[in-house]
Amino acid sequence: MLKLLVLVASLGVVQAPETFKVRLDTTKGPILIECVRSWAPIGADRFYELVTSGYYNETALFRLRPKVFVQFGINGNPTTAQSWRKRAIPDDPFQPAHSNVRGMVFFAWAVPNGRTTQVVISLRDNSAEYDKEPFVPFGHVIEGMDVADALFDVYGEAAGGGIRAGKQDPVFQGGNDYLRKNFPKLDYIKSATIVR
Repeated sequence: MLKLLVLVASLGVVQAPETFKVRLDTTKGPILIECVRSWAPIGADRFYELVTSGYYNETALFRLRPKVFVQFGINGNPTTAQSWRKRAIPDDPFQPAHSNVRGMVFFAWAVPNGRTTQVVISLRDNSAEYDKEPFVPFGHVIEGMDVADALFDVYGEAAGGGIRAGKQDPVFQGGNDYLRKNFPKLDYIKSATIVR
């Protein structure tokens, strides 16, 4: 753990509080996430940095597998999205005590040490598949799972797919203009804020 904390400090990232809450005000209503730094310090620090910088404001909830997960985290401004696209952070070690059950929140990634900005909320118990990857939770939804369940999911993978599918370039290049033109019913995060 000490090596991990030294690595975090060397990245120059602002350290998040030990616990903090993030309110996602979506077009369907609020989702409140409690983040626990001890579960995944590097992931929690990155999420804190992105939220406090306003990165997730006006960002599409673009990838939804019905009753499985919802994914977000490509900024609606292509310049901003591209500037963060290659700024990967190292993996956090997986802790079995914090399994990917319903409501858990973690960063998506395509390759080891490849997490950047895209975040997933589990809509069901995904532990059998996601714990093996490992997708390391840094938080969990404490209010608003009904909102997450109600997000528009008919487009499924069509609006951007997963990082590994290699089909996200149109979203990175066209941002919200591309998504609103081609996938007009998507829901959005209007704002993401730290709350006490």
